[in-house]
Amino acid sequence: RGPWQQLDTTTVYDNPWITVTHENVLTPAGTQGIYGVVHFKSRAVGVVPLDERGNVWLVKQFRYTLNQYSIEIPEGGSPPSEDMLTTAQRELKEETGLTADSWQHLLDLHTSNSVTDESGAIFLACDLVRGEMALEVTEDIEVLCVPLAEAIDWIFTGKITDSLTVMGLLAAERRLRIQ
Repeated sequence: RGPWQQLDTTTVYDNPWITVTHENVLTPAGTQGIYGVVHFKSRAVGVVPLDERGNVWLVKQFRYTLNQYSIEIPEGGSPPSEDMLTTAQRELKEETGLTADSWQHLLDLHTSNSVTDESGAIFLACDLVRGEMALEVTEDIEVLCVPLAEAIDWIFTGKITDSLTVMGLLAAERRLRIQ
């Protein structure tokens, strides 16, 4: 725990996706404090699907936690026992109907490291082939196809706010610039 000392920990909530703990700690300054930590049981995986015309394929879906629609790259949870690329391939197919012949790892990430230990990865998918979506019962998705430059603009106008999407689109743009 670095300069922090954990005095005790109590599980206050647990479901199939997360565990929330209350932790009594000593801070780096030696004072007593508390920490609430959300422990994820899977890793976050995102896919930036980029077609030959320079368009990205995004999904628009209602996010219960925000009580609003969100525009995002295809993304989902990767169980610890599953290869993250396998998860990325599955999520791309489920949410957009697309498959890809070319895959590149773009970056690793932590989603919100002040309150959670969730880690993840984002992949770039190219040489796309269209197919049928296979949505989960909790998903109500509209697929959008927009130029990458327009999607980047959406970040800076607040139309895209999802952290994986922001990181993924900016990383894809950079990868294309330096290739």
